Amino acid sequence: MNESQDPDQAEQSGKEHLKAAAEDLKAAAAGKIEDLRQTAGQKTEEFREAASEEAKEASSVAEEVWSGAASAGQSWLAEGEACIRKNPIQAVLVALGVGIIVGIGLRRP
Repeated sequence: MNESQDPDQAEQSGKEHLKAAAEDLKAAAAGKIEDLRQTAGQKTEEFREAASEEAKEASSVAEEVWSGAASAGQSWLAEGEACIRKNPIQAVLVALGVGIIVGIGLRRP
């Protein structure tokens, strides 16, 4: 400390210096916060785009699976109809037998 400086002036100068340092720190922190906010926004957008692409791919795969299952169901239905038309008496007897078994099963507690 300079001997010619008054202690009150030194205290005031120290306070001003601390205020200036605090303002500098505040400005630097605000800048870092803004940088982090922008980075977070960019990463969020990247994740959103990646998730959207994955969702589209999953939707495409699900559509293919559904299409395959529907096609298999249609072919099984056609085969069943052909079998019933080929052997109608046997089909009626099998249906009667299944009906009797289900009826007995439902009657018993």
